Amino acid sequence: MIPEGYMENSAGHLVPIDQVREQDMMRDQLARDLAERAEALSAELQAFKEQALHDIQDLVRITAERYGVTIGGEKGNVSVTSYDGRYKIERATAERLAFTEELHAAKDLIDQCIEKWSEGANPHLRSLVDRAFRTDRQGNLKTHAVLELLRLEIDDEDWKQAMAALRDSIQTTGTAVYVRAYRRDESGRYQAIPLDLAAV
Repeated sequence: MIPEGYMENSAGHLVPIDQVREQDMMRDQLARDLAERAEALSAELQAFKEQALHDIQDLVRITAERYGVTIGGEKGNVSVTSYDGRYKIERATAERLAFTEELHAAKDLIDQCIEKWSEGANPHLRSLVDRAFRTDRQGNLKTHAVLELLRLEIDDEDWKQAMAALRDSIQTTGTAVYVRAYRRDESGRYQAIPLDLAAV
């Protein structure tokens, strides 16, 4: 508890309010107001997701019982559309992927391929592969960029060995379940109802 008449600064020190600049107090109040509203919205979105997943699973279960079948688990993609087709809700499941230490072997093998192929070739060839192995700010690889390499059809035994090492490095670490909502526009196409701040 912070004693009355004091504010706690970012270093954890108690500062008398009469020693805190007015600008700092205004900034503090705005940050707190917006953060509290954001936390309330986050909790509401969490409650919506849990309720939506529960309701969709109930619909799947009731349908299965009607036809006398048993559907296992609460995973798998399901699409629920309103009778008039205006709204669509999707439950989508995606695997979370990570890479094991075998990824380093794959990168070395790919580098060897580039060395072999790049004599007299455009130096941008290496930058394309290096881009696939570039990490984000948290030091994590961009999974989709690495997996794009598997799509390349290159008839070279060294490349095929590199891709085998890359496949062996892929590890499923869990699944993520998403709920997406859509509204049909005038052209008949479904447009996502934005549920994240960046999209509204």
